[in-house]
Amino acid sequence: MSINLGPVAIQVSHFLLLVSILIAAIVGHMVGRRHRIGIANVLMDMLLAAMLMARIVFVAIWFDQYRAAPWSVFDIRDGGFTPWAGVVAAIAVAIWRGSKRPELRRPLSMGLIAGALAYAMSGAPGMLGVSGQSALPTVELKTLAGQTSNLVSVAKGKPMVVNLWATWCPPCRREMPVLAEAQQRETDVTFVFVNQGEGEAKILRYLNASQLKLDNVLLDSGNELGHAIGSTALPISLFYDASGHLIDTHVGALSVATLAAKLGPFHLHTNNPLNK
Repeated sequence: MSINLGPVAIQVSHFLLLVSILIAAIVGHMVGRRHRIGIANVLMDMLLAAMLMARIVFVAIWFDQYRAAPWSVFDIRDGGFTPWAGVVAAIAVAIWRGSKRPELRRPLSMGLIAGALAYAMSGAPGMLGVSGQSALPTVELKTLAGQTSNLVSVAKGKPMVVNLWATWCPPCRREMPVLAEAQQRETDVTFVFVNQGEGEAKILRYLNASQLKLDNVLLDSGNELGHAIGSTALPISLFYDASGHLIDTHVGALSVATLAAKLGPFHLHTNNPLNK
């Protein structure tokens, strides 16, 4: 689900997208080298346009959640993007640049075809469409009281959000008030907070100092859950339906808007601000 590049954790699907863009640039360079035409600059423009448009559309859809903190619109660390809008923007840039420079069309077309094939064959689209692929991990966990527990017993047949976190992780601390508030409001969803590798005393000190009231705080002293889902990144949130199947994931801190988007498929509380 994620890989570490030095101190930075990146989703495998995002890494494969970058590799596919690199392949597109190489193929485009090879096709256009006789006329000294490269497509790297065009690909970069397409990527920037895609990110910008995907962000604008996401913010427009979930503007009510950003209204209370307008500057958070520019904090793209929450991962709030609308993919289809990004694809449309990228294609528009490619068409526009090709219309201006006819000699660019063949290398750009061949590069984009090569990149698209590489991305499709890498398995990345399947990583993005995780619906129904994974059931709840059967990792043994501990409660703050020292009792044995697991995700199946905590879920109790409800949709569930499983958050992997640690007290030393700044993005974890940043998103925790958002999740704590959602846990109190979204009573038809089970929120579980699985701490990775820390002891009870340290967790309790953090919760008390932060004045956070969380239910379902579990301890995973050996980081077994992270290994089971294939990710060492923190924080990471897993979204399971009532049948225990994984329907979505999110690496990095959740904002109110991104959490609203992730909870949307649960179709809960249509009068709730999260689903407006």
